[in-house]
Amino acid sequence: MGNAVEIYEVGPRDGLQDETRSIPLSEKVALIDCLSRAGFSRIEVGSFVSPKWVPQMAETAGVLAGISRAPGVRYAALTPNMQGYEAALVAGADEIAVFASASEGFSRANMNASISEALERFQPILEAARNIDLPVRGYISCVTDCPFDGKTPPAQVAALADRLFALGCYEISLGDTIGRATPDSITKMLIKVRDVVPVGRLAGHYHDTGGRAIANIDASLALGLRVFDAAIGGLGGCPYAPGAPGNVATEAVAAHLERLGYNTGLNMDVLREAAGLSQAMREGADV
Repeated sequence: MGNAVEIYEVGPRDGLQDETRSIPLSEKVALIDCLSRAGFSRIEVGSFVSPKWVPQMAETAGVLAGISRAPGVRYAALTPNMQGYEAALVAGADEIAVFASASEGFSRANMNASISEALERFQPILEAARNIDLPVRGYISCVTDCPFDGKTPPAQVAALADRLFALGCYEISLGDTIGRATPDSITKMLIKVRDVVPVGRLAGHYHDTGGRAIANIDASLALGLRVFDAAIGGLGGCPYAPGAPGNVATEAVAAHLERLGYNTGLNMDVLREAAGLSQAMREGADV
């Protein structure tokens, strides 16, 4: 198991949420059902946020009701508040996630709350989830750079990771939200964060806007990370760099890791099929 690396699939949520075309429920279900055959342990399928802010996620309950759940796969959903948490429970999410920012500027722009206010909002969610043994993943955005505040100090990321881990998040996903991270900035950040959160409880979530996601994954592997988020077909853009890629493509990460000798447990043929579906969704073709 020493050479095992897990890819956490976020395309159906983090990827699709930025697509401008209104994607039918049936297409989302078809994509997730295909991904369920690829060998993932965890797939993030949607978000229980207000449809006013993220219209693409309005049918997340329908997605969870419509998919064919594969044995051994956990289907996750983002829950920004207690209302979202309760909706996720009713819909049968296997795990949930909360989302915080390491920079005050992005936190206020994205969540209309300071970092400390966001943490207060998450506390009842984590307490309720702990009472029923529902796993909660914690996301941290802007771990090296923020579109509003500039460079993010590594100590700031570590302090937030420490808080989320202490509140009960079983894993902390560290996001290079605008794709400006470099192997050097990722390394400096991870050295600080792994001082407060065990490296086995960390994941890298690196956007490819700057074309460095794979290099940042390599730097993280060297420091002991073995979980990375990716989106099939590179779904998702970067709202702060129109026209630029956002999420790193799952199939590219899987192929790279396999070349390095790591075992992802993923079926490359099924990944290619799913990537084709994601491309058809983008182009508006029938899926």
